[in-house]
Amino acid sequence: MKFRRKIEEIEGKVQRKIQEVEDKVQVKMEEVEEKVQVRIGDLEKRLSELEDRPINFPANPDLTYSRPTVKSLTFDGQTSWTVFKTQFDVVSSANGWNNRVKASQLVASLRGSAAEVLQGIPFDKLTDLMTIENALEARFRDSHLTQFYRTELKTRRQKPGESLRVLAADVERLMSLACAECPQNVRDSLAAQNFVDAIRDEDTQHATRLIYVKDLKSALAYSMKYEAAKNVSKTSRNVRSIEIEDGTGKEKDEKFDCLLETLEKLLNSHVARKKTPRRNPNVTCWKCNKKGHLQRECQTISPNREKLMYGRLTGRRLPFLNKALRKD
Repeated sequence: MKFRRKIEEIEGKVQRKIQEVEDKVQVKMEEVEEKVQVRIGDLEKRLSELEDRPINFPANPDLTYSRPTVKSLTFDGQTSWTVFKTQFDVVSSANGWNNRVKASQLVASLRGSAAEVLQGIPFDKLTDLMTIENALEARFRDSHLTQFYRTELKTRRQKPGESLRVLAADVERLMSLACAECPQNVRDSLAAQNFVDAIRDEDTQHATRLIYVKDLKSALAYSMKYEAAKNVSKTSRNVRSIEIEDGTGKEKDEKFDCLLETLEKLLNSHVARKKTPRRNPNVTCWKCNKKGHLQRECQTISPNREKLMYGRLTGRRLPFLNKALRKD
């Protein structure tokens, strides 16, 4: 009996020990689970923050590339290399490209005959911006076209229907291509002179030439003012001429009405005369001595007139023809 009690006591102690251990493990698990949940919440919060902002990885500066914000250009050798180079530099600056990226973008922008220049550049130099630009400069620089642009500028004339503003813009373009190396004041003076020479209307051209204009902007402003004033003056003259024509038309209408009134009076008087009673039937004609008509209304043919008519019918020449005609 004692041995069994001892065993029961030991089992009770073991059970209590086990229960204590289970309770401690349960508490520990609850603490760990709580910490894990807090950790998971922190990780989710940091992950959402990372998704909302760009990730900046440390990289080699030479290989740094940013997404372009301005669309790249293309060059085929048919347009001005100087203009394209200026536009390409502006786009490169806006996109934040370094020289290595600029070189790759420049190579990708070449088309046609301009892309053929790459065949003469070594493969290991295709990422060197200076080498590519020098090759394109040697092939497509605008210096050999200077004389062509000067001739085009000298022979430029305003086209029918072309506005003065469009003409001035084209003159300025040709001026920048033909005299790129000239000082700014010389370019301004030459541009104004060529613009005046290109004006189509002689009056506007002479009026603009008579005043002193130091640059193209002043020449354009004065010529546009003169052209506007001339158009207003022409419109006012047309309005006055229309008014004058309207006045003469009214006078003509008045004269026509007066003439119609006179004709109406004459017709009324003629109708009234016809409605008058017939003359006296006893009136005697002095030509035929018959009654009922006057001499001017007599239908009787005189003997001389009868002979004349007979001569015309027979074709004879009557000797008394002239005498009879004179008597009649």
